[in-house]
Amino acid sequence: MRKEYGCQNITVSFDPDLCTHVGICLRELPEVFDRGRRPWVDPDHASPERIAEVIMHCPTGALQFERRDGGPQEPVPEETTVTIDPDGPMLLRGNLVIKDESGQVIRRGTRFTLCRCSSSRNGPFCDGSHRWGKSSG
Repeated sequence: MRKEYGCQNITVSFDPDLCTHVGICLRELPEVFDRGRRPWVDPDHASPERIAEVIMHCPTGALQFERRDGGPQEPVPEETTVTIDPDGPMLLRGNLVIKDESGQVIRRGTRFTLCRCSSSRNGPFCDGSHRWGKSSG
């Protein structure tokens, strides 16, 4: 379930089901993203430009933003790319639509990580299980 954290200039949303706990947000902008604080996201502590920049580095799409100050929204990539992480998931970028086996849309977005090891409890999305030695192959 996506949660929202807002301020006057930007709203940050977070979907824990998509997070692989890579920690880019925590390392790049600890004044905004702090797992030891409640709420753990406080967009009042950095500029909307900086928050948007860091969120676009999130490989999973778990973090997203909506500019409320007239600034640019996240661009939709013109082409779709798939990058294979040698010891991890497939990284997808583009105007993406993920469907289940019956053709039902389950997610739309510009960034996703898909599991390749079959250990994710949130398939087809990676949950980072490969990093904790739970991989089955």
